[in-house]
Amino acid sequence: MGKLIVLIGCARKKRLFKSVAEEIYISPLFRLSLKYAHKLKPDAIFILSAKYGLITLRDEIKSYNITLNKMPAVRRKAWSLKIIDQLAIDFDLQKDHFIILAGTRYRQFLLPYIASFEIPLHGLPIGKQIQFLKREVEDG
Repeated sequence: MGKLIVLIGCARKKRLFKSVAEEIYISPLFRLSLKYAHKLKPDAIFILSAKYGLITLRDEIKSYNITLNKMPAVRRKAWSLKIIDQLAIDFDLQKDHFIILAGTRYRQFLLPYIASFEIPLHGLPIGKQIQFLKREVEDG
């Protein structure tokens, strides 16, 4: 079996000062997604940043106000190809398994390149996503 990698979407709510990535995003959904990701004990956890691309939890970044949600498809495709190129350096996109905790626009153009993936929050509104993650984090 290949490696397990968790990809978490960035969040609108951020600290206003330069911080390590895992601390800059302060939305409840992001915080719970991160706790859930750690509980899975993956080989790697990354954040899908609209501005910076694929970042590690320890990357130091400045606050920003960019989202893929309003970005045209052509720019989202280019962003996704950059992510795929970054992932392909250390991971096997055909053998490794990816758990994606990110919205549709963040994953849409990634999925055709990844053979094995799960989207645990797929189809759930934000409130239900938070409920799911709270349940998962609090259980065992």
